[in-house]
Amino acid sequence: MSSPSTPFHDLDHYVAVPRLSGLAVSPDGTRLVTTVATVNRKGTGYSSAVWEVDPTGERPAHRITRSAKGEAGAAFSASGDLYFTSARPDPDADEEEPRAALWLIPAHGGEARVVLSRPGGVGGVTCARDADVVLVTAGVLPGASDEEQHATLFELRKEGGVDAILHSGYPVRYWDHDLGPARPQVFALEEAPEGEGAGADPASGPDDDPAAEEEPPAPLPGTVDRTPPRRLRLLTGGLGAPLHEPHPVLSPDGSFALLSVPVPMARAETRSALVRIDVGSGERHTLLDRDGTEVEAGPVSPDGTRAVIVVDRVTTPTLPPQPRMHLIDTSTGETTPLAPDWDAWATPVAWTPDGSAVLVLADQDGRRPVFRVDVATSEVTQLTHDDAAWSDLVVDPGGRVAYGLRSSYTFPSEPARLDLETGEVTALPSPVERPAVPGRLEDVETTAEDGTRVRGWLALPEGEAPAQGHPLLLWIHGGPLGSWNAWSWRWNPWLLVAQGYAVLMPDPALSTGYGQDFIQRGWGAWGEAPYTDLMAITDAVVARDDVDASRTAAMGGSFGGYMANWVAGHTDRFRAIVTHASLWELEGFGPTTDAAFYWQREMTPEMSLANSPHRFVEDIVTPMLVIHGDKDYRVPIGEGLRLWYELLSRSGLPAAEDGSTVHRFLYFPAENHWILSPQHAKVWYAVVSAFLAEHVLGEEPRELPPVLGLTAPEEDAKG
Repeated sequence: MSSPSTPFHDLDHYVAVPRLSGLAVSPDGTRLVTTVATVNRKGTGYSSAVWEVDPTGERPAHRITRSAKGEAGAAFSASGDLYFTSARPDPDADEEEPRAALWLIPAHGGEARVVLSRPGGVGGVTCARDADVVLVTAGVLPGASDEEQHATLFELRKEGGVDAILHSGYPVRYWDHDLGPARPQVFALEEAPEGEGAGADPASGPDDDPAAEEEPPAPLPGTVDRTPPRRLRLLTGGLGAPLHEPHPVLSPDGSFALLSVPVPMARAETRSALVRIDVGSGERHTLLDRDGTEVEAGPVSPDGTRAVIVVDRVTTPTLPPQPRMHLIDTSTGETTPLAPDWDAWATPVAWTPDGSAVLVLADQDGRRPVFRVDVATSEVTQLTHDDAAWSDLVVDPGGRVAYGLRSSYTFPSEPARLDLETGEVTALPSPVERPAVPGRLEDVETTAEDGTRVRGWLALPEGEAPAQGHPLLLWIHGGPLGSWNAWSWRWNPWLLVAQGYAVLMPDPALSTGYGQDFIQRGWGAWGEAPYTDLMAITDAVVARDDVDASRTAAMGGSFGGYMANWVAGHTDRFRAIVTHASLWELEGFGPTTDAAFYWQREMTPEMSLANSPHRFVEDIVTPMLVIHGDKDYRVPIGEGLRLWYELLSRSGLPAAEDGSTVHRFLYFPAENHWILSPQHAKVWYAVVSAFLAEHVLGEEPRELPPVLGLTAPEEDAKG
């Protein structure tokens, strides 16, 4: 059997392509590390490893960790030690069940060793740039006042087989997991006093711990290789509301951290405020807490006196988000707008070493360039001009270059070096070879009904188009506040391009990267400008000679699934609709999503009714493939279940008397908002491809994967 011409011609090859994420630079700028995920031996998940990339671009990348459990969250300390988290077994312990622990590879090299292991595991690690100060995030059960009590309660629940959670606040779950009973906290990691066990809370000293009376084991004669025990010191106890996903930002000298914290509001709502935590003393004080605003902590200046933060307004049904950068005095909390006239949703990522400017990322016209913002003048300079989306930007200590990951819809994430003076971009030797894509990408645009420019990407097969043109798939992105600008493993057009389709990926109203007014056009009115924008750019593309206007389908997930449902009820122009994790009946969706208060801020009951696709079910005459995961808490499974029932019972293409129907429902009991496991991703694409082939291409129904249990494996069928 010949090998497929690209990984996109074979699903087994596709899911096995390694995937790059994250980037960290050592304090002296000589080392870069990233994480590479590869499919496991069973083909049922991914395992990640830390790889080192040469910043000079002279040496090939090499792997520095290896375990079946994988590693994540790599971060360099000021002394050059490399921290990461992993559930790999500890060779120095007798654990029966490995748990996510904090590991360290010394700067001078050698084997990785456990720094801290605790019941419930460790979430993440943050290191200061100029001092050996390390913060750790980890969950603590609410009834515990120290680590010893936490361990006791944790084991009590485990041994009793109890997973019940008693809530007293909101939210109670997030995306695909339940919140609680443990609550995330931020700790300082420090050496324990001699005789104190690793992980002990400083509130319980040696006199409180019977084990402390025992002499610590002496090192073997002639050796000095003994990792000192570490303990956690709680920094975030007693906050007004539980933290959800804390992301502390350390000052370069490690003396303080900035943290966005939740502020309770009426009616099960929260917003956020900014606090400063003194790492040494644990003292906290609020820097910014304004009614009607949200605030996110950003990077702290090299001298520690200022930070860049992002302040956003609490949205209403008439006002969408409007995040804006500010400089904040880290002592007084006084703020000053930064680049207030720049119509972009910017994410500050790093200061230049001299403190004169901030490097930021922002969506722009289907890309995500790197920008420099002068802090004295607010002048904005675009540094990168490639057709790429940048992420994970880190700055070399010398200040002349930065490193980041970049991707586009022609290549997945790969490391690159950016010269901050000239803007020159140099690709670095990546741990992962760039896969060849089976086609080309074009920038397309049109003018909407109201005169607004609407653009997108069009992925086309290689070579000359057939006489009738390529069949077209309209892909609608989720969010809805987002953009088709970075490579996606979940919605990857090249798998369908390899089958001969053209794939249109437009950015309609509500997309980021086109200014505040572009978002305002669709806010609270999902069925209006977003829909007409999509139809306008589809009209422009099907008018091309290389596209077949008679063979089209629309597809989308999340908000894209909502819009696919809306399209199905408002036009019969498409031969098929694929709707994944979709919103169907908005009044029911609103209170059951994992953050209902956000939904209430966007739509009034009247808006929800006006924009709800379920009202138009009787107008649906297009075959639909409904896909939903049971662990989807952002768009709960009830949306998919109601959509499926009403399609069969009320649509213009209802089920026949014998129960047969042209519609299909692909249900994943163990998947969430995204279909993440490799074996299920293959099923997803196989079923989607078969559905499209039947209804768009007019082919006879294809055999589906035997793992669905609908057909016997080929070799067995012959017998």
